[in-house]
Amino acid sequence: MNLSAQQAYAAMFAFLEAHYQRSKAADVGALLGSMSLLENGKPADPAFESDWEIAVARAVRGAVDLRLKLHGPQS
Repeated sequence: MNLSAQQAYAAMFAFLEAHYQRSKAADVGALLGSMSLLENGKPADPAFESDWEIAVARAVRGAVDLRLKLHGPQS
């Protein structure tokens, strides 16, 4: 299955929205608010547009490390 950048954004939004509905995590709710699209089709937080384009480019290049990384206690 191939998704456009817009479809992938919608999928990510739906995923996070479902997580928020289960967890009511304030940080996820704030993220969703910033990601929400305005009447002009742009995210409420203008930085999300360029951040998303960079993330899509990295994913297309295969430059996203999806492996779990566990870190020890902070000293």
